[in-house]
Amino acid sequence: MQTAALMTAISALTFALAPAALSKEDEMKKKLKTDIPSYDNLDLDSDDISLDNYGEIIDLSNYEDIYDYEDLASKIEVDTLPPPTRGFPQPFSTTAVPTEAPPTKPPSSTALQTKGPGLFGLITNQGLPTCLVCVCIRTSVYCDDTDLEHIPPLPLETVYFYARFNRIHRIQASDFTGLTKLKRIDLTNNFISWVDEDSLRLLPSLQELTLPENKLTSLPELPSGIIQLDARFNMIQSSGIRSEAFQDLKKLQFLYLADNKLDYIPVPLPEGLRSLHLQNNNIQTMHEDVFCNSRDHSYIRRALEDIRLDGNPINLSLFPDAYFCLPRLPTGHFY
Repeated sequence: MQTAALMTAISALTFALAPAALSKEDEMKKKLKTDIPSYDNLDLDSDDISLDNYGEIIDLSNYEDIYDYEDLASKIEVDTLPPPTRGFPQPFSTTAVPTEAPPTKPPSSTALQTKGPGLFGLITNQGLPTCLVCVCIRTSVYCDDTDLEHIPPLPLETVYFYARFNRIHRIQASDFTGLTKLKRIDLTNNFISWVDEDSLRLLPSLQELTLPENKLTSLPELPSGIIQLDARFNMIQSSGIRSEAFQDLKKLQFLYLADNKLDYIPVPLPEGLRSLHLQNNNIQTMHEDVFCNSRDHSYIRRALEDIRLDGNPINLSLFPDAYFCLPRLPTGHFY
């Protein structure tokens, strides 16, 4: 009963004070409204900045006092520059400076042909080490497409030599002197028309000789250890091949003489020959003993499995006794 009476009294007091609080809030809003000036009453014309009144509106006399830049920026002390780094020319230049003066006169012909140890052989008419003009990787020397006009002096350790797509006209007797380890020579696509005697015959390790696309009219004497001879696309005639030139080449397995001017098959051929390419020549006839032994019909030549005679004016069907001992018939025209 007492609690209900207390709640009734509090409610009555709240309703009595509410109008007073509202009236006080309205007075504060009116006061704020009167204190804030409206834009209509602002005098903006007096603050227009022009060249005439710039100094009156903005006072620059104390501008430096407001912002003291000396306190914000750290001091930079200027001292003498350090000495230039050793090795650069003075003044500094991007132009390359030679490390040594060029020779006043070219080396003598004797010095050019001397093959020093390692990679110090000089190349004719340029006075540069061979391996500076060519690329030397261990025992291989690559001189492809370097405008060579002759064989450069090679390191004595050379095993594989490549000088393709150059302007070499001749192989001289002294070009490969002392190269006892040389196994492969590739002179594809040059202008070689002459090979001196003994320039290749005395190379004890030579196994592959590649001379296609040159101007040869004859074949040089070859070393006994030769395994592959490639002389395609030359002008070799039958008269340019010595009699029995291949008979003693017991290790010869691949003989490529296509696209030349041969009139007949060079005989006798070594017993170990496996591939003979003579296509696109001028061969018109064939001897019955060119491949087989006409006196021994039991003889079989098992190694020679690849013979190309296509592109020649020869009718292979006219010479059946010439290849009865072969495991495969030659490639060519049978009509």
